[in-house]
Amino acid sequence: MKSKSWVKKIADQFDLGMDSKKETASDQSPELNDDQATLLFILDILSKNLIELDHHPVRKTRETLDEFSKSLIQGQDSEKLLFKIRQFYSTYRVEEYSYIQRSMDEFKNIIWDFADQLGEDLTEEKSQEIQLKGQLDDLREAVESNAIDSLKKKSRAFIDTYMEYQTKKNDRRSKRLGTMTKSLGTLKKQLGQAQKDLKTDHMTQAYNRKSFDEQLKKYQQLYSLSKGNISLLICDIDHFKKVNDSYGHDIGDHVIKECVRFLQESFNRENDFVARLGGEEFAVIMPDYNIEVASLKIEQCLNRIRKEKLVQGKLEIQFTISVGLAQLESSENSSEWLKRADLALYASKNSGRNKMTVASSQLKVSAA
Repeated sequence: MKSKSWVKKIADQFDLGMDSKKETASDQSPELNDDQATLLFILDILSKNLIELDHHPVRKTRETLDEFSKSLIQGQDSEKLLFKIRQFYSTYRVEEYSYIQRSMDEFKNIIWDFADQLGEDLTEEKSQEIQLKGQLDDLREAVESNAIDSLKKKSRAFIDTYMEYQTKKNDRRSKRLGTMTKSLGTLKKQLGQAQKDLKTDHMTQAYNRKSFDEQLKKYQQLYSLSKGNISLLICDIDHFKKVNDSYGHDIGDHVIKECVRFLQESFNRENDFVARLGGEEFAVIMPDYNIEVASLKIEQCLNRIRKEKLVQGKLEIQFTISVGLAQLESSENSSEWLKRADLALYASKNSGRNKMTVASSQLKVSAA
């Protein structure tokens, strides 16, 4: 059966060495059944949402998943491939679970330490309160007995005990407050880092795909109410696989980081939103920019990237990007908006790359 267009989009990420006499990869869809297409989709989603693990670093894991995807697209033995995928994923899942469990244990240890300290303080405080109550009862008896010497002695003992009780209580309170502040500070830092990790791409520190999807919906809803201007840029690095094949993945990672840096420096307003969608694909949400202003900024960014030379040892590397641009229309939702920008990107790639294409309403109609 003929695969859906999103399968073709995933397949286009890979150089599959297809026969030049046949249709190019950009003009055809792989022949996959529903089960194979679903598995390809799962591999793609997993590849874009990896955690940096000791024995499964993101770059190496993504390479492995890419090889599985290419094997699937090229029609290799499904049973053997599925066995390899299950075997790999089971080891990855075990380490991923251990990583999450360690993070949870660290969190629980902070809470338990605080609870233990608080319990010890309350126990000691209760013991001293019982002692103080006993001396207060003795003082009352001395008052009732009308014995001056006993009253003086009991009064001094009660006052000394009471002053010591209050001093220790204040000391414990200060110590408890300090411990709690330190523990909560550590916890806040850990939770803040965890929250950041959920929102950002580990390698580039740009926002990740999950964060981008959430932000795109928020902006679409906000600007559909305000009727303001907002533009969306989708881009990817041209012929990125050749960079990896020619120079290695370390250089490829460096190119990705530099691309993000160029985007962040070009779109550096506080409310500009730069994200890495996965692999060598990126997005920028530009609030308050109409299509003309956004186009100007993008052309400036394209010109800068064209002129830049990345020096790594004796290597001088240059790269370009292809861009799709779409201004939000009042009648569309976030998915339709993204789809138009994506189609504009593919128009740039299919017409020579190293350029920008502005999406139009006609692109939305042709996307069916």
